[in-house]
Amino acid sequence: MTNSDLRNPDLLLDFEDVHFIRDGKTLLGPVTWQVELDERWVIIGPNGAGKTTLMRLAAAEEYPSKGMAWIMGEKIGRTDMRDLRSMIGLSSAALANRIPVDEKVGDLVISAGYAILGRWREEYEEFDVSRADEILEQVGAAHLSDRTWGTLSEGERKRVLVARALMANPELLLLDEPGAGMDLGGREDLVGYLGELALDADAPAMVMITHHVEEIPFGFTHAMILDAGHVVAQGLIDDVLTSEHLSRAFHQPIKVDRIDGRFFARRSTDGLSS
Repeated sequence: MTNSDLRNPDLLLDFEDVHFIRDGKTLLGPVTWQVELDERWVIIGPNGAGKTTLMRLAAAEEYPSKGMAWIMGEKIGRTDMRDLRSMIGLSSAALANRIPVDEKVGDLVISAGYAILGRWREEYEEFDVSRADEILEQVGAAHLSDRTWGTLSEGERKRVLVARALMANPELLLLDEPGAGMDLGGREDLVGYLGELALDADAPAMVMITHHVEEIPFGFTHAMILDAGHVVAQGLIDDVLTSEHLSRAFHQPIKVDRIDGRFFARRSTDGLSS
């Protein structure tokens, strides 16, 4: 192992000049980015900005085409990706699409502790059962435990996916558009729960993708704005989520306000204001 393979383990994500290229097209990059243990990041940008690609790299589901990436201090390409994935909790549409419609919610959540999808013939300890029940209760989904995946609404599915992501007691929690498809009440319930989680000192580091600043929970500390695969801005959330930066990314005048710790954005009718 060379010195370049070693990295600070307190940096859960450490990307250095990372690019992701497919069929000769750069979908993301260059990105230099670090996520520490106590940070809560939001990634925002228009469609095609590279948000999901960045999340797949962070989840150890893809390798960078150029540059270097370390996850949990381990260099991608020099370690077993399966070991890294076991330390990451992931909620995403891609995962949702792989779940059989007849999968029972309780089984879907409890099996995450063993990095498998759904329950087969394995037996679980009482501790596992209690933990799954507790997490479902925390996200407001305890009443869904005996339901099957195919009977759930979009909002209910999002809650269950978050519960599954937390079941493995991850060091890093990755949430890909957790509020997408939810009605106003369901979104606000979820945002409230994620805000409480963000403020919990014992909670894992968090990275969340969203299209809408209104979905950013209270307690998030950092932000990155992407557009066409490039970083528009990144850093402390108050410095990044400005009218100027969002206007650049979305290619129209955007006005950003912060009220009671939450962000709100709308198209500006009187020019830019930061």
